[in-house]
Amino acid sequence: MIPTPFDYVVADSADAAVAALSQHGDDAKLLAGGMSLIPLMKLRLATPTVLVDVGRVGELAYVVDGGDHLAVGALTRHHDLATSDVVRRECGVLAAVAAEVGDPQVRHRGTLGGSIAHGDPASDLPAVLLALDATVQVRGPRGPRTIAAADFFVDFLETALQPDEMITELRVPKCGAAGFAYEKFNRRAQDWATVGALAVRADGATRVALVNMGRRPLRATAVEDALASGASPADAAVHAAEGTEPPDDLNASPEFRAHLARVLVRRALAAAA
Repeated sequence: MIPTPFDYVVADSADAAVAALSQHGDDAKLLAGGMSLIPLMKLRLATPTVLVDVGRVGELAYVVDGGDHLAVGALTRHHDLATSDVVRRECGVLAAVAAEVGDPQVRHRGTLGGSIAHGDPASDLPAVLLALDATVQVRGPRGPRTIAAADFFVDFLETALQPDEMITELRVPKCGAAGFAYEKFNRRAQDWATVGALAVRADGATRVALVNMGRRPLRATAVEDALASGASPADAAVHAAEGTEPPDDLNASPEFRAHLARVLVRRALAAAA
């Protein structure tokens, strides 16, 4: 299908992008890699009248060692995360999950900030941010602010970003190169996850996040609580679907997704250990 007509603006800096968003309000959308936005526009599920292209804003593409965390620019592409030596060494789970996103075309064009701003519960990378208690740095006309990943994802394709704000950086706590596992079930390698489960060992505890088990990305808190109480990984995994609202679509029923969540969480916990 063909998108509705729109004006096209190229921003050469983050400040220019924020100014354009402030000028056009709800009618404007940021275009980074376009891997999420363009398909929605073709289906006319998104109908912006102004596209603000930030793909050339090089100041937002970087990975910097921040001491206890990695500072990742919003325009850092998935492929760069997957192949970065510093990411592999200091936060291996981020590199591993980035390597699982879509196909090579998506990984070479898609950006971390774009994926997070899209807020799709079937996306892979929000699970990493949730599991590691990452923070999202955003900028708007009222200045910068910091949003915890747990507060960033609000509802289906809805985040805490205001219409005139943009993501500038993700701060991801370090967790080393081991002690994690990501299990994803999908029909084809490039498809969205039918269900995904991420387990990460950090700060003496095991964190578990779920993909496509609700209207927003989720932590499997019932599993984490069971592990903290001394349950075995197999026994804890039984609680994987508790507190979730699995969608019902052509790919799977809620009951099948609940079953997948239990199986994948059990596998992820075993592999992470």
